[in-house]
Amino acid sequence: MADRRDTQHTAGLRADLDKRPAEVAAMFDRVAQRYDVTNTVLSGGLDASWRRATRQALGARPGQTVLDVAAGTAVSTVELASGGVRAIACDFSQGMLRAGAARAVPKVAGDAMALPLADASVDGVVISFGLRNVADPDAALREFSRVTKPGGTLVVCEFSRPTWAPFRTVYLEYLMRALPRIARAVSSNPEAYVYLAESIRAWPGQPDLAGRLQQAGWADVAWQNLTGGIVALHRARRPA
Repeated sequence: MADRRDTQHTAGLRADLDKRPAEVAAMFDRVAQRYDVTNTVLSGGLDASWRRATRQALGARPGQTVLDVAAGTAVSTVELASGGVRAIACDFSQGMLRAGAARAVPKVAGDAMALPLADASVDGVVISFGLRNVADPDAALREFSRVTKPGGTLVVCEFSRPTWAPFRTVYLEYLMRALPRIARAVSSNPEAYVYLAESIRAWPGQPDLAGRLQQAGWADVAWQNLTGGIVALHRARRPA
């Protein structure tokens, strides 16, 4: 692994769809420098509205503690922390956490499949655009349940499948062709966005992800489509 990082240091680094954690973390280390601006450009400025919708879906109350998994530079954590909520940013990319060091929220390094938190220690968990990058998403969903208090809430904000077939075709074409080209102009590691486009295309649609949440033990699973289904918010409750 060390040799691979050294040889690709100047050329850029991307992960493969087998999602080895060390490779994925290294890839995100390389995109951290311009991650936020790249996301804004690639989403056409919609990323801020997706973050607001995620916070609203979580519905955390003042004084509650929530965990933002795969928080990256913690821009999503700051959104979750509004209104007196204690939001903790967690990511396994040290580079991403360093890039967000100026954001005044608690931060912890940790893997979604082995969170550094005690059982039933948070009121809610959020993961935004990160679950599809986990080597074993089902293990991560069970781990989220472990750290969530009974009755607590999970929100998964993730790229999904547009519901209108003609739009879905255009969107997939954008993913595989236009997205990597735009990334070359704005990203600090454009090669990573080839992987990210592939991972979005390979990710299951809304009903399939809902089924995986239920299999992991979450209850009251429902989803809300954003931007025509480009993004879906899945919300679930940890049973008492």
